[in-house]
Amino acid sequence: MFENLQDKLDRAFKVLKGQGSITEINVAETMKEIRKALLDADVNYKTAKAFTDEVKQKALGENVLTSISPGQLLTKIMNDELTALMGGSVSEISFPSNPTVILIAGLNGAGKTTFSGKLANFLKTKKGKKVLLVAGDVYRPAAIDQLQVLGQQIDVPVYANLGSKDPIAIAEEGIAEAKRIGATVVILDTAGRLAIDEEMMNEIAAVKSRTNPHEILFVVDAMTGQDAVNTAKAFNDRLDFSGVVLTKLDGDTRGGAALSIKSVVNKPIKFIGTGEKMEALDVFYPDRMASRILGMGDVVSLVERAQQQFDEKQAAELQKKIRKNKFDFNDFLGQIQQIKKMGNMKDLMGMIPGVGKAIKDVDIDDNAFKPIEAIIQSMTPFERENPDSINPSRRNRIAKGAGRDLQEVNKLIKQFEDMRKVMKQFSNPAQMAKMMKGMPKMPMGKR
Repeated sequence: MFENLQDKLDRAFKVLKGQGSITEINVAETMKEIRKALLDADVNYKTAKAFTDEVKQKALGENVLTSISPGQLLTKIMNDELTALMGGSVSEISFPSNPTVILIAGLNGAGKTTFSGKLANFLKTKKGKKVLLVAGDVYRPAAIDQLQVLGQQIDVPVYANLGSKDPIAIAEEGIAEAKRIGATVVILDTAGRLAIDEEMMNEIAAVKSRTNPHEILFVVDAMTGQDAVNTAKAFNDRLDFSGVVLTKLDGDTRGGAALSIKSVVNKPIKFIGTGEKMEALDVFYPDRMASRILGMGDVVSLVERAQQQFDEKQAAELQKKIRKNKFDFNDFLGQIQQIKKMGNMKDLMGMIPGVGKAIKDVDIDDNAFKPIEAIIQSMTPFERENPDSINPSRRNRIAKGAGRDLQEVNKLIKQFEDMRKVMKQFSNPAQMAKMMKGMPKMPMGKR
């Protein structure tokens, strides 16, 4: 995500690299390149111009300290201004009453139903809420079935009235059902509609009027760029929604919607969808997104995703096994599956400072773990628990069972053995101290 914009901004900053000072000439040249980069990312023209004018004004008003270069200073100003452009601070959902009613609206195909499921899962697992999903899309074939399947996946009840074609009545019935079962949050999934379809827009306005939702979230496909912003404005004029959700940010998006939408409709982005899995939903942090756009990574979000997937009790048990050199292929397989739950691999690596630019042209397949999983799953339970027992004949059988070459099996087992040795060393403080003593001392600079 934002790779093209990252690359163009990096080239724009090169104008200032090696410059001893910030001048009106070199800043103007840099701003011209930055404006081009933003327009190529499908950012609204007025937004791009206002943004670069603001950055230029601040850059010319700053004194370059001896400890930083003009390029570094401009990066800092850009980071601050991008953060402000996308909302400045995080905007989360509030829960003023029980049940809190959340209305989901948007265009056809934007991902409203999938988002409804993700949001229900997020509120249940992260906020401890008892959620009821209401199937209010009576027009799209299988929309109700889709929501029910998602509800089963995340163990959240779904209210549906298959005998009714009245979305207003269904929404009211859903809220009544929520009160009956003691749900604290109701999520109303609605049909996709075009802003130019007056009848459908009147219908969603009527749903809002009759249900008095506490939050109205407008779901938009981030891949549609500036069109998404124009649509958001039309919907906001009718619904006065409380926040925006950007879906499909893991796809080939240019980023125009994320950068333009706040300035055009003056409503915050509250969530971003980063994949198909129910866990692939993140709260939107403008400062973190600004850092990622500028290629500075997002370590905080990476750590948070890891914490969500790794259980403290399991981690403590795993550490004990590592110390006793008992780490086996079952543990290894478990770690792989937890990493996969964290999201798209290239997206995750892009959160590490400096790595995003290095891998921008590298194709990282999300199925890269499949051959490893196939090999481990081809082992018997005894072999997984006792890696040292895997002799040549067993390796041949494992390779055939996994449909992989023997060479791949040998390579995996060798890598696993090497990893176990390193893990054991790092888990032993005395061994670590011994390793540190053996390292060459770095010369100390003058103070």
